[in-house]
Amino acid sequence: MNTRRLIAASGLLALVTLAACSASDGSNSGPDVAATNSAVVDSTVTTTDTVINTDTVTTADEPSGVQPSGFTTVRATITDPDGDECEVCLWLADSSDERGRGLMGVTDLGDAVGMAFVFEAPTNGAFYMFQTPTPLSIAWFGVNGAWVASAEMEPCIDTPANECPLYNPGAAYDLAIEVFAAGTDQAGTDVAGTDVGGLEDLGLIEGSTVVLLDGTEALDCQTPDS
Repeated sequence: MNTRRLIAASGLLALVTLAACSASDGSNSGPDVAATNSAVVDSTVTTTDTVINTDTVTTADEPSGVQPSGFTTVRATITDPDGDECEVCLWLADSSDERGRGLMGVTDLGDAVGMAFVFEAPTNGAFYMFQTPTPLSIAWFGVNGAWVASAEMEPCIDTPANECPLYNPGAAYDLAIEVFAAGTDQAGTDVAGTDVGGLEDLGLIEGSTVVLLDGTEALDCQTPDS
């Protein structure tokens, strides 16, 4: 089994919310889409690369509070550059269809802190924010979950898909994690004057590593075995 592929959970885990890590606790359309939010293939990407689309199309009159639909969740361990570990729950997009939908139209992450885009093999596909209403931060990881790069992505709602900006780490990766941008809470609400949310709160910074935990795929965020 590929180290990034996950086994369905046994269903015996108790259902609970996994909180983000914090400093206080010391942890804290083109080809097949392969980027966060409807992504399109960058001109520098070969035709064998995929582009991720992580959003489900939303309309102007769509109510707030839209959570990812049709996805499972997975737990992940984040290790920051100082060696501090943090375990979080993420929505899981590990098929072409799921990566193509991603966080499109999503305004509420529910109990998860973000979404993990998992690839069967390294890729250099680009992401974009077509029909993605909530500002997102993305971090890419490569071999052994090692940090590759990060970017801040802005919504691209009223622009044709082929004119939306592309976000690419400039190197191969096989895992990408999207979270609501700093200053945006889990329900997609702007929190003026704060740094709540974002990659840093989770320890997803340069020098960090991420491991998706085998056997933790489930319908909802769950606690680890006691």
